[in-house]
Amino acid sequence: MFLAMDTVFDQCSIAILDSNGQALSSHTETGKRQQTQQILPMIDAALSEAQLKLADIQALIFNRGPGAFSGIRINTAVVQALSVAHDIPCVGISSLQAIAQSAYHQYGLTQVYSALDARMQQVYFGHYAVIDSEAAIMQPVLIADSDSTEQLLDYDSQTTLDIAIVGNGSGLLALHDNQVFHEDVSPDAVVIGQLGIAQFMAVGGTEASQALPKYLRNQAWKTLKEQGKA
Repeated sequence: MFLAMDTVFDQCSIAILDSNGQALSSHTETGKRQQTQQILPMIDAALSEAQLKLADIQALIFNRGPGAFSGIRINTAVVQALSVAHDIPCVGISSLQAIAQSAYHQYGLTQVYSALDARMQQVYFGHYAVIDSEAAIMQPVLIADSDSTEQLLDYDSQTTLDIAIVGNGSGLLALHDNQVFHEDVSPDAVVIGQLGIAQFMAVGGTEASQALPKYLRNQAWKTLKEQGKA
């Protein structure tokens, strides 16, 4: 059994899944103001509904970002604490991959750009495609002219290919003629859990000290003073 969580997409979402990716319990509360207060009671409720204990959980799956900094910190801290306390491995999943996977489920798209509004006139951006049709998992693709699968992209940038763009940042980019975009793609913990199970089965998990967030904009979470700004 697997416990998945997300507090990055302006929500608190918790899911318990079996090894086949089927949800035994799944609940999502929208909004981000109460995430700190919501997450632990929601985990307890999900475990109770599935008639499980943390000792029954094989891995803790979480949204590692990029995305909302406070949201990333919340679910990363909870996963690290539960991992240490109960000796459970962790699996971090990219928010951009989760968006791509949701687009696959929602629209049947097998190759997309994921774009998540990063504010400050930029989007978090990644390229994903289904490589193995049987596995049906959106996998990261190196971004053109880059050695990375995730990056920051300025508003009004144009993509190299005219494939579909998905996520709430998709309408902030300059589109090719007839390029499709879907802003309404928003993953929950079930999608994150399904990606995490596939990753865990392929390469295993990590210990708490290696369950690290991915910010991309590494200075933005610091105070203005720490950033050296007046």
